Amino acid sequence: MASYAPFPALSQSESRQALIPVLAEVFRLHGYAGASLSQITQATGMGKGSLYHHFPGGKADMMAAVLAHISHWFEQAMFTPLESLPPAQGIAAMFAASDDYFRSGQRVCLIGAAALDETRESFGAEITAYFGRWVACLAACLERGGCPAHAAQAVARDVVLSIQGALTLSQALEDPQVFTEALHRLRQRCDAVLG
Repeated sequence: MASYAPFPALSQSESRQALIPVLAEVFRLHGYAGASLSQITQATGMGKGSLYHHFPGGKADMMAAVLAHISHWFEQAMFTPLESLPPAQGIAAMFAASDDYFRSGQRVCLIGAAALDETRESFGAEITAYFGRWVACLAACLERGGCPAHAAQAVARDVVLSIQGALTLSQALEDPQVFTEALHRLRQRCDAVLG
């Protein structure tokens, strides 16, 4: 049986919001399709009835809440800084947030993993919006920094796909340094295209 990070058992009075990070880790470990209600109850410490009280739509409602939570975090920690800070500062904030969120390459991108399996059938709009927003915000930031529009779009796509690839390779090789080095090189590339 799979082991989970040491989550405290959650009482019946815990809010729906408190459950979302726990659910995210279950989905990261098992995937959306692979996560059973038994694994979810084990990780949360809550019975099925309590889970359905918080998520009446069952597992689909849980995944929708997790994706919304992740998107909200990225909006605050990455996309808003890319849009509102001076370009060099926004880019620095994006790379710092990437390193923090993905735990220096030791945490799978749940939305990236969902894009590759049957989860996409149910949550395609959310997945597309997340990656589209990331690319668009980074491209706009690079443009504000003096990079021509066509080049900014290409660099933004390359950066996002390279971060995702670095996460995969870091996990496959069990070497977080792969992710750390990739972020460093990608940051240098972004800095180089700023005018």
